[in-house]
Amino acid sequence: MAGNVVRPGSLADKFQRLKRIVDQSGGWKGFLLRAARIDEVKEGKLVGVDKFGNKYYENPMYFLGRNRWVEYSERYGYDYDGSQIPAEWYGWMHYKTDRLPSEDPTRPKYKWIKDHEENPSGTEKAYVPYSTTRPKIEAWKPPKA
Repeated sequence: MAGNVVRPGSLADKFQRLKRIVDQSGGWKGFLLRAARIDEVKEGKLVGVDKFGNKYYENPMYFLGRNRWVEYSERYGYDYDGSQIPAEWYGWMHYKTDRLPSEDPTRPKYKWIKDHEENPSGTEKAYVPYSTTRPKIEAWKPPKA
């Protein structure tokens, strides 16, 4: 009989996995903060960090479509969304490519490409156009007596 072999799916395996997740989170405090902030705590291999501080993970043990994820930078707090992922990581996150941005030689690097900005819709910075045409229907103004 093998000594320290733990059967997959057993209670001992689940506790070992929990310990690895807690260790990867930086202890119990980090584990609870991560669980409160992103509602999910997983274990995975850190594959990269973008210039905004977002961390990208992968774990092939999870189902396809759930095995790559991002943990948004602490600077976003609880107000994070998908538009905060830069274009170079978007392709990897959505399985368009298996190459990491640092390994992709086909990625264009031009001086005129703007830096990534998150979508400001729903904030005070959102673009609101104004109309230069007259409305088709005008409000009724009562006659003055």
